[in-house]
Amino acid sequence: MEESIEARVFIPGVAEGNLIGSNVALSFWGGVDPQTGTVIDTHHPLVGKSVAGKVLAIPSGRGSCTGSGVILELLLNGSQPSALIFAREEMILTIGVLIAEEMFQRCIPVLQVSSSSFQKLLQLKYVRISGTQISGGKKLSDSMSSSSLFGSTLYQPDFSAIQLSPLDRELLDGSYGKAAQVAMRVILRTANIQGVTELIDVKQAHIDCCIYTGPATLEFAQTLCRWGAKVRIPTSLNSISIDRRLWRSQGVDPSLGEPSEKLAQAYLEMGARPTFTCAPYLLDTAPKPGDNIMWAESNAVVFANSVLGARTIKCPDYLDVCVALTGRSLNTGCHLTENRKARLEIHLDLAVDAEDSLFALLGYLAGDIAADSVPIITGLEKKLVSTEDLKAFGAAFATTSSAPMFHIAGVTIEARSTEDIEAHLKVTTKVTLSRSDLAKQWERFNVYAEGEQCTQIDLVSLGNPHFSYEELVTLAHLCSQREKSEHTVLVVTCNRDTYSRAAKDGLITTLEAFGAQIVTDTCWCMMQEPIIPLDSKTIMTNSAKYAHYGKGLTGRQIRFGGWHSAWRLLARDG
Repeated sequence: MEESIEARVFIPGVAEGNLIGSNVALSFWGGVDPQTGTVIDTHHPLVGKSVAGKVLAIPSGRGSCTGSGVILELLLNGSQPSALIFAREEMILTIGVLIAEEMFQRCIPVLQVSSSSFQKLLQLKYVRISGTQISGGKKLSDSMSSSSLFGSTLYQPDFSAIQLSPLDRELLDGSYGKAAQVAMRVILRTANIQGVTELIDVKQAHIDCCIYTGPATLEFAQTLCRWGAKVRIPTSLNSISIDRRLWRSQGVDPSLGEPSEKLAQAYLEMGARPTFTCAPYLLDTAPKPGDNIMWAESNAVVFANSVLGARTIKCPDYLDVCVALTGRSLNTGCHLTENRKARLEIHLDLAVDAEDSLFALLGYLAGDIAADSVPIITGLEKKLVSTEDLKAFGAAFATTSSAPMFHIAGVTIEARSTEDIEAHLKVTTKVTLSRSDLAKQWERFNVYAEGEQCTQIDLVSLGNPHFSYEELVTLAHLCSQREKSEHTVLVVTCNRDTYSRAAKDGLITTLEAFGAQIVTDTCWCMMQEPIIPLDSKTIMTNSAKYAHYGKGLTGRQIRFGGWHSAWRLLARDG
């Protein structure tokens, strides 16, 4: 007997395939190999399985906004799933498919089903998709097809429900060139999927898809350049895949360095600034409270909303470029005050004196618990919380959650007053995290192989997200007048502005005298050999984000700990 399920269609199509599914959300960036479709997230139940040619059913994406780039890469190299089915509205992966259809005429169906239907779906072995109908059974199918992968006729959606300004209409009819026209089509199709009826102006954009994930990433940017793309609003660039000034002297393989260089150059030709940082909130152009912006890069999004009080959706890669080219965005998500309210209270039952890894661990667990809900964290009201703590929390939170922001009672900008806190708590359910919960997550990050008693740390990774000037000051103070252990490499990443300021003040000299390597432009989620030495087997990091992604991205063992603990491993007299 076959099961029949009604679905909501994000992107239409017809497909058939054996089903692969999980109740755990999956980040395609750092979670799926963009060349083969194999799941590489070692923390995910589907690790080791391939999504290529399968109908993939997951609750949603999570984590990195760059998941859009990975699904585009898969679509253009032929390793894509036959279809995507979600239990929640999911835009990061949907945008990647939408871009493939609009620019390259490659497409797969993307659908959403109810929570109850999703559980039924996971019981099936194969499914067929046609329109809003999903049917399937419990036997594997020998024949798998996807009849919507190719098409010469551009899909013509109905935009009549959206209020278009005169500028919107001019952009849509091609008055400002093909690049802006396609960008507006993508924005409006996204609006249709989300039921958004109005667009707004935004003050700035931060582009995340300058990361090189493969040929499709570069083809997207160069195609826009051929179409005459120019940004209409101030636009910064996220970390790229190389240190643009030094990659040759660092020994980076030209097969990565050269296309990464071309990708960065394409966005500079569009008019973006060469900021190359995953922490744009550290720049002097950081937005003010209430500013409507469009930022991609998951940790930057949650920091902008939660700490700065700016307003942005969790922007998928490629949609960020479309908004930068038009200056127009969707009036939805965290642009709307009602969507910024907490829906869940996570209470921390913990003494205020804690190791410096607390906020990374707490953010990781809070994100996992929150899923797609905005949480408020209570129990830290008496603790002095720094910008660096919030940076660590936000990056970890954005790794495990698809929510665009969080609140910390008494700390973050929209939860400081008693009135604001009470307003958040009115509509929340409560979950408590204990010291033992944090300890268990620490143990999960630091799993030893069977029979292994201890591990030589070959590399200490700092700067995910990019180190701030204040963090470099602290690290330089710890390293001053000491020698680094000859057995362990230390690499720190930061943005160019921070590096220049630190160099002027003598911090870089101190760190390099200790034996640290300072890298700019790129970040740990893109770092490969030879910056990571070939013979390095174990990496220690203070970032819960990198602790999550690192093994899948590098093949190395990952250890997690506070960066003061890492320093004690590095310093001979520590």
